[in-house]
Amino acid sequence: MAIRFGNAPCSWGTIEGWGQGIGYSQMLDELVEAGYTGTELGDWGYMPTDPEQLRQELSSRGLTMLGAYEGVYLRDPCAHAEGERRVLRTARLLRSVADVGDGWQPLVVLADEHSRDPLRFQNAGRVTPEMSLSDADWRVFARGAEQIARAVRDETGLRTVFHHHCAGYVEAPWEIEALLEHTDGAVLGLVFDTGHYLFGSGVNEPQQVLEGLERFRERLWYVHYKDCHPAVADEARRRGWNYKEAVSKGVFCELGKGQIDFGAVTRMLEKLGYDGWVTVEQDVLPGMGEPKESARRNREYLRRVAG
Repeated sequence: MAIRFGNAPCSWGTIEGWGQGIGYSQMLDELVEAGYTGTELGDWGYMPTDPEQLRQELSSRGLTMLGAYEGVYLRDPCAHAEGERRVLRTARLLRSVADVGDGWQPLVVLADEHSRDPLRFQNAGRVTPEMSLSDADWRVFARGAEQIARAVRDETGLRTVFHHHCAGYVEAPWEIEALLEHTDGAVLGLVFDTGHYLFGSGVNEPQQVLEGLERFRERLWYVHYKDCHPAVADEARRRGWNYKEAVSKGVFCELGKGQIDFGAVTRMLEKLGYDGWVTVEQDVLPGMGEPKESARRNREYLRRVAG
């Protein structure tokens, strides 16, 4: 099977607790019209949580459910149990529609709860090693992530990937490396997000994306395509914008309008033997831009550079 392209509710302004864009039915219709055949779930409650209703929404549009993002504040051991309950609720819903579409088994996309810690929120895109977790914190953090991933596997049979994410404690390349070193590669994989990786690196050097894919190839289970606008990233670092300000200014722009060569990224994935879905994400806040047209232009760009 070839690489397939999906999209996600965050491209329509429904993004990780920061508000909701247009309703899910219109979003799914526009996603299909723009040329995608897979979707992520979005925030819990955005799409139907009744399994049969969700199944109907997907099957009537010929869509595959790719996964669902859940943020847990993993630095705090007291947050692990509640996070596990919440993630398992999502995993059960994903399991209920896993047979809809092309046979892809949806993934739980686990992340640190971004923007909760003021230090990381304020310094997204320019973190330094001094802002990272201590050795003791890493042990707590990794134990929580692995515990949740094991619970998902044991109860639902689904796999969990970790999403490195700006404004969380796994943002910079050395933090991704630390997390993977502390966790079992048979239990927890990685979703590689091109835009978060580049912005989180602290520099505008798009070659780092290709190097990162190769560096973390052994844990690569899923991919997000997101671009990063160099001028906005530079200004965010220079003026000290927090993460939400950077997103609101368009740091994650349309594909091909930033600095990442997605033709080269796709060729690298093919070289690495990646055979799965890629989800296009253009993170926008509610009301930003023209999501349907941006999604269409992103898909047309990918047809030109990646097929």
